[in-house]
Amino acid sequence: MLKYFFRRLAILIPTLLGVTVVVFAIINMAPGGPIEQKIQQMRFGGGDGSGKTSASSQRGSEQGVSNEIMEALKKQYGFDKPVHERYLLWLKNISTLNFGESFTYEEPVLDVIMSKFPVSLQFGIISLFLSYIISIPLGIMKAIKHGGLFDVASSFILFVFYSIPSFMLAILLIVVFSGGSFWEIFPIGGIQSEVYDELGSWEQILDRAYHFTLPLICYTIGSFTSLTILMKNSLIEEIKKDYIRTARAKGVSEKVVYMKHALRNALIPIVTGLGGFLSVFFAGSLLLETIFQLDGIGLLSYKSILARDYNVIMGLVFIQSALFLAGNIISDFAYVLVDPRIDFT
Repeated sequence: MLKYFFRRLAILIPTLLGVTVVVFAIINMAPGGPIEQKIQQMRFGGGDGSGKTSASSQRGSEQGVSNEIMEALKKQYGFDKPVHERYLLWLKNISTLNFGESFTYEEPVLDVIMSKFPVSLQFGIISLFLSYIISIPLGIMKAIKHGGLFDVASSFILFVFYSIPSFMLAILLIVVFSGGSFWEIFPIGGIQSEVYDELGSWEQILDRAYHFTLPLICYTIGSFTSLTILMKNSLIEEIKKDYIRTARAKGVSEKVVYMKHALRNALIPIVTGLGGFLSVFFAGSLLLETIFQLDGIGLLSYKSILARDYNVIMGLVFIQSALFLAGNIISDFAYVLVDPRIDFT
């Protein structure tokens, strides 16, 4: 198993490098880079912040800027070197976790990412926990009562919610529960009240829960449905196997058959997603964060792409890719823990 781990680790490094090379090349080929946007601001007193610059406006901007200023801007943003040299320099810097400075925020990239990190982390961890803690028992119950009223009714409800896009569900919940047309039970957005700092510990927890309710429903509903159905189908397939028939023939109770013999093997497909728990640290949804006024990773990614903030984009891509690849390795180890018969050697 240790050899397999090191072999996967050896593959992880070139894979991560390949991802960063592709992304670095794409964002450097995209028009309207930070220099063009800075020139626009200097000539017209600002830009629209969208990162879109037409060819005519760029030419007009450059005509009003001297060569000395152009060279100074290129040096300031690191564009006075060829693309491959800039990439190698970036690669050298990230070995010390130095992702450079954000062109937009004028702060170290790591500080910018960490400032948005708490929002995405909280929603990511809570939604992951709720998905598994509810989906697994519900899937087991649906498998036990397969074909019954509970199974049919719960499946109908799950698929109705699953068929609704998360951003449409968010709008629906706001209209119904946030004073849109019906009840005013939950706040429209944000993660805490204005008087949050004045509240006691328990009151702060309740305040956060109060603000988190609607966004969490939207974050969780998709994975919640798929995990429940996966758990149910996996358990149903397992109880059809010969070793389950043998256990029943020996007089083993149905509870023991399901919970002791079948459940462990049925959990193997569920374990596949456990490696993704690392990605919850950077969970983000542009639409949900916009609708619920949450300043998280999703919104940061979108704004960075529009502003051509190369250093922030590369920082996010590198960290998220590393977490995703590491999560795949963790999934393999989880397989072995659930089913010792699996041997990667």
